[in-house]
Amino acid sequence: MEDFRDYEYARLISSVLTLYYFESLSQYQIAEQLGLSTAKVNRLLKQARQQGMVEIVLRTPFQTIFNLEQQFQSITGIKKAIIVPCLTENPEATTQLIGRAAANFLMEQIRDGDTICLGGGNGVRSVVQNITGRKIFDNITVVPALGGVQGRYETDVNNLAADLAQRLGAASYAFHAPAITDCAEERENLIQLRQVKEVLDIARGAQIALYGIGAVRPETASFFRFTSLREDEVKDLIADPNNTGEILAHILDPQGNVATPAFEQRVVGLGLPELDRIPLTIGIATSEEKVLPVVAAIRGGHVKALVTDEKTARAVIDLYQQS
Repeated sequence: MEDFRDYEYARLISSVLTLYYFESLSQYQIAEQLGLSTAKVNRLLKQARQQGMVEIVLRTPFQTIFNLEQQFQSITGIKKAIIVPCLTENPEATTQLIGRAAANFLMEQIRDGDTICLGGGNGVRSVVQNITGRKIFDNITVVPALGGVQGRYETDVNNLAADLAQRLGAASYAFHAPAITDCAEERENLIQLRQVKEVLDIARGAQIALYGIGAVRPETASFFRFTSLREDEVKDLIADPNNTGEILAHILDPQGNVATPAFEQRVVGLGLPELDRIPLTIGIATSEEKVLPVVAAIRGGHVKALVTDEKTARAVIDLYQQS
């Protein structure tokens, strides 16, 4: 390696760097102008970077957001964070921005032959609505990860699975069972049915899982609006401060563990250990009330990729740094 402390050599490397970075000449053009070989120019540029002579500062639009994603991943340990800027105070508009970002990410991850399992709710709906079908895949299967909810057609998992499959040109399955039964005995009877076992087996073999990360409080949280729980059950779940978040109808404590074992025995769908074994799990979350649920989901290892908004992401980082 040449010695950059030599004056003449320092002038040469300065000329190469100026022509390359400030005048945007190609390596071939620089070689022609300075009477060097292209290989020599390439070597000089590489050595200059190795010696710390080049400092690159990115000033791309939303660079602070991209930096925030890197910080979020570093602090939380999550594999992938996709953060959208807060361009509006309208929650629905922000949800759509998140849905668009998540849809683009999902399309980048799908491979021929993949199975995608998903949950219901507004977050997943926003993703499905933003799938444009720009890419054509072969042999894709879409399947619900849990049972359905009566009276919520637009956000019900079976409807969303069928819609996503249509947009991807994929095959879809319907899950003809409720998301939550009235008692553990009802669930045990349901999961013994051949049709239910078939759907769950397909979901267990999925390569990608897509679902919303929900809040347990306040009472207006979508978890309660999209399920058919009795009023007294809702009040009991809200009253327990240990009930922090929700994924696919599983209630999480602050560390991401199952918070309500008795309630857990009534959920008809993938269990958390089964979900965690899926190679790519994509969680969708937005708004202040999702901060604690997101932290719980990450701590429990239930989400490998998170799509959220800037405010929520910064609040999660603050919480991690405080603890």
